[in-house]
Amino acid sequence: MPADVSYQHDTPQGPRTVSVRYERRGSGSPLLLLHGIGHHWQAWAPVLDELAEEHEVVAVDLPGFGASAPLPDGVAYDIGSVVPGLGGLCAALGLERPHVAGNSLGGLLALEMGRRGLARSVTALSPAGFWNRPEQAYAFGVLLSMRLGAKTLPAPAVRRLAAKPLTRGLLVGSIYAHPSRRGPVEAAAETKALRDATGFARTLRAGLNVNVTEDVTDVPVTIGWGTKDRLLVPRQAERARQRMPKARVVPLPGCGHVPMNDDPQLVARTVLDGSRDA
Repeated sequence: MPADVSYQHDTPQGPRTVSVRYERRGSGSPLLLLHGIGHHWQAWAPVLDELAEEHEVVAVDLPGFGASAPLPDGVAYDIGSVVPGLGGLCAALGLERPHVAGNSLGGLLALEMGRRGLARSVTALSPAGFWNRPEQAYAFGVLLSMRLGAKTLPAPAVRRLAAKPLTRGLLVGSIYAHPSRRGPVEAAAETKALRDATGFARTLRAGLNVNVTEDVTDVPVTIGWGTKDRLLVPRQAERARQRMPKARVVPLPGCGHVPMNDDPQLVARTVLDGSRDA
């Protein structure tokens, strides 16, 4: 069952307590899972059990998303603030330099954790930050449209759309290659998570100037990219390959931006292979 943990987040006014929701399963070397913007830890649910056969897996709701508390007022949702906070969160959870896997925003954060020595290996699935300006503008436009829809659609309408495979894509088709494979309860829940995400606007604003150019050289890095990613288009994988020549860049055939539900076995194998490299 999900639980809550508190950690101390540094602010200009001194340390402040932040409460984070997490799900913990399995045993073995620690593996931290980070979701994308507007999502929640349940994005990883399709692969949790398989990952937990080899690892002690901890999937978290990032601050300001899911059931986690927002960051304190005045604290930025940028890499320089969030990543050190994740180090504090790992300490509070008793995770000593875990393997880290992340999707989208979570992939960007995972790469930075690897760069700062906070991870023993990194697996990034369609990580943010390898875009050019037109691709970034397109992705931000899609995200803002999804957020607007999530905030304006009444809950009964969301449930009706989620209930039918043919209309489920109107809610989650931008992030899944096969939205009909996402369960109706899960699709409605992640639409609610997007609607209620207190950190969404500030995270998106912080991402305006994000552009990943620096390699991660001290830990094994795997970058997976869905070949049917409609949000961060697949050609960005080649940019990642050029900027991170030491990383293993692998395609995820038939997968969209959030690949864990499109092909759970492939994603689990990609994450497990990436952590074994360490």
